[in-house]
Amino acid sequence: MKFKPIKQIAVIGAGSWGTALAKLLADKGEPVFLWSHRATHVDALRRDRENRKYLPGATLPDTLQAVTTFDEIPSCQCVVMTVPSHGFREVFRAVIPQLQDGAYLISAVKGIEIATRQTMCQVMQQELAQHNRAESMYTGVLSGPSFADEVATGQPTAVTVGCADTQAARIVQHLFSTSFFRVYTSADTVGLEIAAAMKNVIAIAAGISDGLGYGLNTRAALITRGLAEITRLGIALGADPLTFSGLGGMGDLVLTCTGSLSRNRTVGIKLGEGRTLQQALAEMTMVAEGVKTTKSCYDLATAAKVEMPILEQTYQILYEDKPCRDAVQDLVGRSLKKEV
Repeated sequence: MKFKPIKQIAVIGAGSWGTALAKLLADKGEPVFLWSHRATHVDALRRDRENRKYLPGATLPDTLQAVTTFDEIPSCQCVVMTVPSHGFREVFRAVIPQLQDGAYLISAVKGIEIATRQTMCQVMQQELAQHNRAESMYTGVLSGPSFADEVATGQPTAVTVGCADTQAARIVQHLFSTSFFRVYTSADTVGLEIAAAMKNVIAIAAGISDGLGYGLNTRAALITRGLAEITRLGIALGADPLTFSGLGGMGDLVLTCTGSLSRNRTVGIKLGEGRTLQQALAEMTMVAEGVKTTKSCYDLATAAKVEMPILEQTYQILYEDKPCRDAVQDLVGRSLKKEV
């Protein structure tokens, strides 16, 4: 199959991350369509040339066009999916008729589908197969330590694009690369997606620790042992162990567990301070993907028979109303073991 120059790009999902990526691509002079399911949101984007709800202060270039129906998007050569994992399949299914053969389909979503325990690349591949288009498309993932606000303001950032086809990965790498946004390539889509999903769960745990008033020792232990859990799960699912020491693994984990812009850490802080999950989520304006991902990853780890105590305790806090301090005590009180 021959590769074509990428000229028609659509970013599906106009939250903070989707808007930041659409702006990054449009600032390079590429024509970019940014899709939102709400007509009022699209009207505001067109009028203000700014996403005031999700990414205030970032001016949208003229090369970016906000749309609310897929019919407004010409035949796409590259689609970047940024909708939350729980709505990913339905939206992607609706996008398929707009795709050109040979299109590059990139998930920038950090979650696992609850019903199927599939990663977003697996969801895309399954949906494409059902439409007899799997052989004519390139699926991949964009992941790494990258808060939307900092990408939108041009702060130096490094991420990884994963794609089983190495030439396709290089093409997407060059598409996203700018003077401040450095992109590496990987063939390990499974490892990148497992790390991206699980780091949100560990970030909730780290936030709970902070909310309880524990210090830096506790946070460092959670990050380190959290990485061990992520790696165990990834290896069980066929990932490359080295992926978890890279940008999509350790890099994204550290950022999400320590950064003040982390939604998942924020949810954890609120829980540690004594709020219920419903109260914590009611105070958020954007989706904390890790809440739903905790359940999907818990189910995934259970099916794979992988021991993940931090994940288990976080699941019990979120879905079984376990007191946060009891969860900490159960973690610390586990039987003593070798580190590796």
